[in-house]
Amino acid sequence: MSSGLPSAMVAAALVRRVNDAGGLAVIRAKGDTQAGAILVVAVDRSATPKLWERGIGPAGHIVLIDTTPADSAPAAIEDYWRRRRRNDPDLWVVELDIPSAERFAAETMLDR
Repeated sequence: MSSGLPSAMVAAALVRRVNDAGGLAVIRAKGDTQAGAILVVAVDRSATPKLWERGIGPAGHIVLIDTTPADSAPAAIEDYWRRRRRNDPDLWVVELDIPSAERFAAETMLDR
């Protein structure tokens, strides 16, 4: 997937890919259809919850940035993304429940 695609298309593709692979993916919050940032919440039962979003890495390339708060309890994760949404109503929040969630997010959201 290209980072130049509309956010709604990227979020929908991520949900479709994860669900087709046997996982569960849902859009928890819809943002701006064209240019909203996408926050991925990975809640795989066998691992600590993680948060990623697309951003610019140290080398200047688009990468997934781990934005997981220090307190990664499920309630803290929920509070974190809800606070983010209050400050940025254009933010998309996509929840993934599948092993290798980061791989699915990277393959779908990054230019490769």
